Amino acid sequence: MKVYNTMTRAKEELVTLTPGEVRMYVCGVTPYDYSHIGHARSAIVFDVIRRYLEYRGSRVTMVRNYTDVDDKIIRRANEEGVSTAEVSDRFIEAERRDMEALGVLAPSVAPRATEHIAEMVVLIERLVAKSVAYVVDGDVYFEIRRFPPYGRLSGKNLDELLAGARVEVDERKRDPRDFALWKAAKPGEPAWSSPWGAGRPGWHIECSAMCMKYLGESFDIHGGGEDLIFPHHECEIAQSEADTGKPFAHYWLHNGMLNLGAEKMSKSLGNTLTIRALVKRHPPDALRHWMLGTHYRHPIEWSEERAEEAARALQTLWGPVERLRKWVDSSTFGSAAGELPTEFAEHRTRFIEAMDDDFNTPAALGSLFDFGRGLNRASSMSPQHLVRGAREFSSLALTLGLTEPKPRIQGLSVEVSEQIGSLIRERAEARRNRDWKRADEIRAKIESLGAVLTDTPSGTEWEMKQE
Repeated sequence: MKVYNTMTRAKEELVTLTPGEVRMYVCGVTPYDYSHIGHARSAIVFDVIRRYLEYRGSRVTMVRNYTDVDDKIIRRANEEGVSTAEVSDRFIEAERRDMEALGVLAPSVAPRATEHIAEMVVLIERLVAKSVAYVVDGDVYFEIRRFPPYGRLSGKNLDELLAGARVEVDERKRDPRDFALWKAAKPGEPAWSSPWGAGRPGWHIECSAMCMKYLGESFDIHGGGEDLIFPHHECEIAQSEADTGKPFAHYWLHNGMLNLGAEKMSKSLGNTLTIRALVKRHPPDALRHWMLGTHYRHPIEWSEERAEEAARALQTLWGPVERLRKWVDSSTFGSAAGELPTEFAEHRTRFIEAMDDDFNTPAALGSLFDFGRGLNRASSMSPQHLVRGAREFSSLALTLGLTEPKPRIQGLSVEVSEQIGSLIRERAEARRNRDWKRADEIRAKIESLGAVLTDTPSGTEWEMKQE
């Protein structure tokens, strides 16, 4: 398996630190507003990477954080007259619902920055003790000249950075390119105690501290959008490796940006499309299918028309399996054990070859469509072989996070459907809190609306009772 490493600007064989295990960190959202489709692209990209690594037999530990202390959160909290915790809690819950709607698997760990202040303070103390960081009036800065490799990831050199692009100007710094590890407390901002006085952590130190806590001083993959390469990931490398003297992440994977027309999607430009709005207009699997039609490292441009085309293409993709279910009762064939027929095995081989080549999802999708056409043409095969093929097809599709469409519910209003979905989320929260009485009450309410629930390892599924 080969992956494109941003650090080396080349495809490299993926060799993990521990055979059979992958430790991966992906930068998550800053929860000050609803997540948009740009966030969805990064989440889906790394969800597919994780799913495929697991399909290939690796045990994956995936960490995706929440940056829940940030200038934007503070600004919104002050505007609304509420605490920063109230703002971040609200939008973290909204982001979790969005990810669930998109079929993105929950990370192994989802740490919040505010829960790891102690680890950040200890890390900063070590950097100060090593003389790669310095204190000024309660602020702490990392001195980038103390870390000569700075700029390897982004390809920037120190002289270019002196122009001041994306670097805050502060005359107290030894060098205008130095970045903040700790910020002294200001009125109207949350603060924590530290050896340098009350304050809060800088953005970059948060991810380093959480990476080290859950994945160790060195780990396999660090991922995120390409807009994070500089300064965020560059600064993570500097402070982490200056502390440990060890390589931080061995592979750096970055997804391309999602644009609106010629513009990058940005909340500051006011041109975002929220996930919660889009999943009401388009089936989530259609959004996923549309995104996977472009290689993850390439930019992608939003188009309502292409999302609609993706929904129609999904019906075509799953058509052969749906037709097979109408005349073959797979339960009568047990596990349909045995080797995958040669006609189908070649499609699986093509799928694996595509995904082994830096997660080439467009080519993998092409192999799936050919697989479906092969199922259509294989009418002379025994039912057992057809069922075996259909199961393999479904397994590969699920590796991309694409699930078989459920039969449409005729006559069910959007309002009732949304009510059922809301109640299911409420019941899930009650179950997480071990409030079984409340969970049972909600289940009864859902069933009174005519729905039947099935709890599965991947979540709760529902369908309407058959008359």
